[in-house]
Amino acid sequence: MGMFSGAYIAEILLRIPALLWALSFHEFCHGWAAYKLGDRTAAYQGRLSLNPMRHLDPVGTFMLIFFRFGWAKPVPINSRYFKNPRRDIAIVSLAGAAGNFASALAAGVIYRLLAAAAPWLLDNFAFRMFMLNMLFINIGLGVFNLIPIPPLDGSKVLSVMLPPSMLDTYFFLERYGMFIILILVFTNVIQIFMRPIMALLVDVCLLNFLF
Repeated sequence: MGMFSGAYIAEILLRIPALLWALSFHEFCHGWAAYKLGDRTAAYQGRLSLNPMRHLDPVGTFMLIFFRFGWAKPVPINSRYFKNPRRDIAIVSLAGAAGNFASALAAGVIYRLLAAAAPWLLDNFAFRMFMLNMLFINIGLGVFNLIPIPPLDGSKVLSVMLPPSMLDTYFFLERYGMFIILILVFTNVIQIFMRPIMALLVDVCLLNFLF
């Protein structure tokens, strides 16, 4: 039975709504931040939207659902429209993860309030798993994207902070970044790095420091 068991299929199905939100809102936040800073490229291409079909990459979504590692279609950004390109690229790059962390915080606070005021709602397995998936998937996507390896968002923030003498190293990483990420994922290095950060953020989002 294994991966084709009823429990596994149910877990996959319950993961999909949170994944669709996390991916779509992440890319929307990139586009919205760029729009506010003067770049309307995403809006012109129909990417300033919460419709998942505007953002999903079929292979990346499949990988996320079944292997918990994947990607969406990057929102197009044209830094020529920015008044302060170095600062604005960093803001746009951080906006996606910020949207995920805001979603996780909302899910965590709602979960904590329901646990106190209406625990019977959380007795519903599907609803409870949806809320927990919203919490964990958004935190995971936000933390993962802040890793400073191209093409992840964290690398774009790093690139505008690097001195010119280190840009050659960055461009080298940009060429081979995806291969480096795959190696780190399949050797479990990224998971080991992310685990304590995610645990801390879960505690923050669930307001555990108040109880």
